[in-house]
Amino acid sequence: MVDCRLEFPATQRNSKPIANVLQGVLPRIGTVLEVASGSGEHAVSFQKLFPSLRWQATDLSLLHVKSISSWINYEGLQDIMPVPFVLDVSLSPWQLPKDLVPSICAIVCINLMHITNWDHCKLTIVESARLLRCNSPLFIYGPFKKNGKHVSQTNVFFDKSLRERNPDWGIRDIEDLEVISNNVGLSTKRIIKMPANNFSLVFTKLG
Repeated sequence: MVDCRLEFPATQRNSKPIANVLQGVLPRIGTVLEVASGSGEHAVSFQKLFPSLRWQATDLSLLHVKSISSWINYEGLQDIMPVPFVLDVSLSPWQLPKDLVPSICAIVCINLMHITNWDHCKLTIVESARLLRCNSPLFIYGPFKKNGKHVSQTNVFFDKSLRERNPDWGIRDIEDLEVISNNVGLSTKRIIKMPANNFSLVFTKLG
C-alpha cells in the first residue's frame, strides 16, 4: 500500500491534552464517531489509548481519508479500527453506514468549527444530537471566544487570518454553540480551558 500519511504539527502538540480530557468523557465501550479527522494522527493515537472502543475516523477530504488509512496500516490497527470514509457534514442527514449508527456512543469534533461556515457548525451539532443516545457525549475542541470576546491577542490575529482566507470561517463563540446545543437536547457538561488558548466543550445528550 502506498504510504499517504500526512503529519500535522498541531495534531502532535495537542494530542496528549485532548486525550487527558477524553479519558474522563468517553464511555467504556461502543464506537466513537470522529468528524473531520484530518491526517488521522489523533484517530490512531486515541484508538491505541482506548482499546475497548472502536474509533471511526471520517473526513470530507479524500486526501485525508487516504492519510488516515495509511496511519491505520502503519500502526498495525487494521483488525481493530474500522475503515475511514468520506463524510460531508453539510449534508442532512449525514450519510453514514446503517450498521454504524446503533453503535455510536460518542461524537468527537476537533478543530473543525473555525474552518467551516456557520451553517455547517450548526448542522454538526444538530446531527450529533440526532445520532447520540441518552447520556452520550459530544466533544468539541478548538479555539473559541467567550461572551463574544477573544481570550488572547494571538486568537485575534488567528481569527483575522482565517477570515482573510475565507470570509465564512472564523473563531466561534462558546455561548452561541451552547444555545444551539441546548436547543436540540444537548446539555452543557463541561467547558475546559486548554493549552494554546483552546477549549474543550463537552455536551451530553439528554433523555
